[in-house]
Amino acid sequence: MSHSLSSLLTGSRGTYLRSELSRQSGSALIIGIFVITVMFLMATALLNVLEDADEQVNLEVWGTRAFAAANSGADRALSQLFPLTATDNTATSCTNVTSSWNIGNDNPTLVGFHACSIVITCDDTNTINTVTQYLITSTATCQTGDCASNDGNCLRVSRSVEVEARD
Repeated sequence: MSHSLSSLLTGSRGTYLRSELSRQSGSALIIGIFVITVMFLMATALLNVLEDADEQVNLEVWGTRAFAAANSGADRALSQLFPLTATDNTATSCTNVTSSWNIGNDNPTLVGFHACSIVITCDDTNTINTVTQYLITSTATCQTGDCASNDGNCLRVSRSVEVEARD
């Protein structure tokens, strides 16, 4: 009798285990699909973060180029306003300052300024006791892509530098 009781318990336990396994066989598939979906969403988020970081690096590089071009434009305006060949220490006038400069095309030997253009303004703001004050504004715009046709790959950055001088 103990033997039949033992086989009865083992038999019913085995049946119970088999029925429990058959009920759990679909849950592994659902868990697998859930894990794959979560991993896909995490990978998509990581790609978006990397794309944003890449765009920020591009903006910073082009911004640095535009800032350097604006400084070069201000330096050029100062050299035209106060030429080294002048006989006295006075400035010539703002009319001698070039109003625009396509730095990338005018100087192909300058590395890093391609697709950059500069607009320069010069104003003689005050004249007191024969001392003239000048305000030079240099605005550089650097761009990549086809910005004229509103291309999605267009990247345009502009930086301005103001310089005050007096003679």
